[in-house]
Amino acid sequence: MIFDIENYDYNLPGELIAQLPLPERDQSRLMIVDRSTGSLDDRHFHDLPDLLLSGDLLVVNNTKVIPARLFGRKESGGRIEILVLEHGSEEADKAETRWCLLRSSKRPRKGSRLFFENNLSGIVEDLREDGLIQITFQGAQGIDSLLDERGMMPLPPYIRRQEKDRLSELDRKRYQTVFAERRGAVAAPTASLHFTRGLMAKLERAGISVAPLTLHVGHGTFRPVRTRDIREHRLGYEKYDLSPETAGAIKRSKSEGRRVIAVGTTVVRTLESVAGSKGEMESGRGKTDLLITPGFSFRVVDALITNFHLPRSSLLFLVSAFAGLDLIRKAYQDALAKAYRFYSYGDAMLIF
Repeated sequence: MIFDIENYDYNLPGELIAQLPLPERDQSRLMIVDRSTGSLDDRHFHDLPDLLLSGDLLVVNNTKVIPARLFGRKESGGRIEILVLEHGSEEADKAETRWCLLRSSKRPRKGSRLFFENNLSGIVEDLREDGLIQITFQGAQGIDSLLDERGMMPLPPYIRRQEKDRLSELDRKRYQTVFAERRGAVAAPTASLHFTRGLMAKLERAGISVAPLTLHVGHGTFRPVRTRDIREHRLGYEKYDLSPETAGAIKRSKSEGRRVIAVGTTVVRTLESVAGSKGEMESGRGKTDLLITPGFSFRVVDALITNFHLPRSSLLFLVSAFAGLDLIRKAYQDALAKAYRFYSYGDAMLIF
């Protein structure tokens, strides 16, 4: 059964999980997946201008990752780690009460105090069974200012970092795309991590244009799938903003028979959410919790650039819907055999 979660599992050796980015972003490997022929090819990301056509439109996500990870202590002295989740709006940026994800050996009690750097403290207002905790932060320095100054980038747990890790400054630079403009994400749109300014200039000379949209990546995208039937999984809502300029560029591309290439699964979900069942592309702001699984009818996206995703994840469902489950399984087996680097700091795939 194509919707059985077991079809989206695979074994990944730990040494293939990229712990560091390559010295140059566009030196990563790029697997070419051709849906029409089922063929696979091995290239590098800097080959992209030669692989695309003049007139192609790349749509990228310009969300900016916030260094939203903080370490602290409970009243008992026990160590905690939080990920501040609410960002990207005037209301959130002014409020000192935020929902966070908590990692701790033992959950703090409601009403107890938490202590962070620079004399910032917090009071636990509410706790939920899914690991979320609501904290009201108090101190001369606000929570956003402390995050910008002392916060660590919210790397996925499979990238191993410790408190005050010497790699934190590297992560602040490299776990952020060259398109990042609008703060609000708690995870990077990783397909865009491979782009450089130099590569963008080459794409422009080749007649390939770029249009931005915003989708602030939330923790719901990475919520573990606990249902046997993948269609029953639920994503959290994420905010998007599609400008009139980008909507117009997409409509022109589609009407003229030129390709719209999504850079990352966040772009796919935004464009296909906006298009809906009618396939109409209109600008505006909104929220989406669109879950894409095999059988989905893609109305906007013609090609996709994406990284290699975790097993049993909603992101793997999406790429399987786009390319076909059998072809994706073949591509992942090939990537494992050829020691591609996996996940956020890893290599990429271009699906035509």
